[in-house]
Amino acid sequence: MTARLHRFHQTGHLHFITFSCYQRRTLLDDPTLRDLLLQVLEQVRRSYRFVVAGYVVMPEHVHLLIDEPERANTSTVMQVLKQRFARRILRIWRTREGVTPTRVLDQKFGEAHVWQPRFYDFVVWREGKRGEKLRYIHRNPVQRGLVTEPDQWKWSSFRHYAYGEPGPVLVNEQKPAELKFRGETIDLAAS
Repeated sequence: MTARLHRFHQTGHLHFITFSCYQRRTLLDDPTLRDLLLQVLEQVRRSYRFVVAGYVVMPEHVHLLIDEPERANTSTVMQVLKQRFARRILRIWRTREGVTPTRVLDQKFGEAHVWQPRFYDFVVWREGKRGEKLRYIHRNPVQRGLVTEPDQWKWSSFRHYAYGEPGPVLVNEQKPAELKFRGETIDLAAS
């Protein structure tokens, strides 16, 4: 029996998150699917209001370095991200293949799953760990032999840090200051 997972929420620290495709299959080997995952990540980031400090999408897994969302917690964000992406690709495959979602997955993967259940969450307590996790994220495609330099992998936040280039996911956007007064939220940046 699996030991109960302990998640740390509301710590005020970054979270290094890893989640994988079902049975570590290379579902994300297709560049259009990696692009789609980043689109969904940006939508979820805006909806749940969290900062993405770093990311990389690999052929069979994803690494994120995010802060705690204003709306909900990291577990909810991961659930929504995984579900939205799974629904989108199932819809795409269904229209292409003209069959039910389960049949599409059976044909492509042999099982009706897109993601492994759960995710790995490491709370980054110290600033030094933040740099370590970002280096790990950005070097991952090089370590795996997908590219020779980190800037060659389009599906990571490396180019944001190295060249200041905007990517499909907004990186290090600071949350606007807000004031709650009698149940009403006032955006101080707009004032």
